[in-house]
Amino acid sequence: MMFGEKKSKKKWHRLIGLIFSVVSLIILTYISMALISGRGVSFAWFTNIFTRPTPIEVADELLFDVGRDRVFVNLHNSIAAAGALGIQVLDYDGNEVLRDSFWMHRPAVSANNSRAIAFDIGGTAVRVFDSNEVLSSLEASGAIISASINRGGWFSVNTQEGGGLRSMVMVYNDRGNAVFRVELGSGYAFASVISPDNRNLAVLNLTDIGSRITLYQGMNRSEYDSVFVLPGGLILDMRFLSNGNLLAVSRDALMIIDRNGESRTLFEFADRRLGGFILHDNVTILHLLDYGVGHSGRIVKIDDRGRVLTEYDTDREIISMSYEGGYLAVLFSDGVMFFDRNLNAFSKIEGDSSAAGISRVHSLGGGVALATGEHMAMAVFKE
Repeated sequence: MMFGEKKSKKKWHRLIGLIFSVVSLIILTYISMALISGRGVSFAWFTNIFTRPTPIEVADELLFDVGRDRVFVNLHNSIAAAGALGIQVLDYDGNEVLRDSFWMHRPAVSANNSRAIAFDIGGTAVRVFDSNEVLSSLEASGAIISASINRGGWFSVNTQEGGGLRSMVMVYNDRGNAVFRVELGSGYAFASVISPDNRNLAVLNLTDIGSRITLYQGMNRSEYDSVFVLPGGLILDMRFLSNGNLLAVSRDALMIIDRNGESRTLFEFADRRLGGFILHDNVTILHLLDYGVGHSGRIVKIDDRGRVLTEYDTDREIISMSYEGGYLAVLFSDGVMFFDRNLNAFSKIEGDSSAAGISRVHSLGGGVALATGEHMAMAVFKE
């Protein structure tokens, strides 16, 4: 019996050693590939193997009363709404956790990580907030064109100053203090983004020759460092990557713009019509339509190196898309459908969206989405 027990313990130790070796190899391989590709190293995928994610539980219907023209964002276990009467945040149980009343003519809201920025397009009101409190409250000097916030809570506000196309971009730190200003003598300041390390600024403005992106590195002097111009083209959105490069999407291509203002095309779709897009943390999702074939097209998921990860063909009308936590929620004209990381459709909620008054869908991750309209906000769940 003693000999058998020793033999059994040796087998058990060998098994543990083998498992340890395999896991170590996987981790080392992952780190090597991450360093080679220039991406950050994260072990969330590894811990998820051993921990089951907590299911998201959301009230079937959420009651927001912030006036007309409501817009919504997911905000770290809560839902934020901006409307004509201000901002309101409800937790997933439907309880109000924050409210700030002020007037907005054309409300807009954007979130990143656990913070959001609400602003009045054409007006001057700006609020930066999280789930618990308003962090910054300010009035812009001119009519607001757009605003954005990065993961660290730094934000930028683009305004039109005076008549014509004179614009200004103000950058604020996470405490709401103004730290940098850019004045554009000509060209409409369509958008601006701040890098994740709070060091660089990219300003997108529309000129009479096309889209122009101006890069400011360090944000410690008024002179720009580099410029990229897309003659006759329209850039729709952009975001910084972790390596300092800029990812931009135009009407016919996804491209990378480096610190020197040099560009290279990652993915071209000139033979298709862009129906919609999502620029997420590490993937881009495009809705590409076939020219002259009704609603026929495909959803394409692309990584930051331009590689097509997966795609999904459809001939149904897409009204809205949202991606969060690896789940893509798509609002079709006949209902909401969920897709997993590989764009495998695994659940569909039937119903005429137009009849129900639904105009947008917001993925909360975990197979839960918020379907919203002018007079309703309801949670939909994967079956």
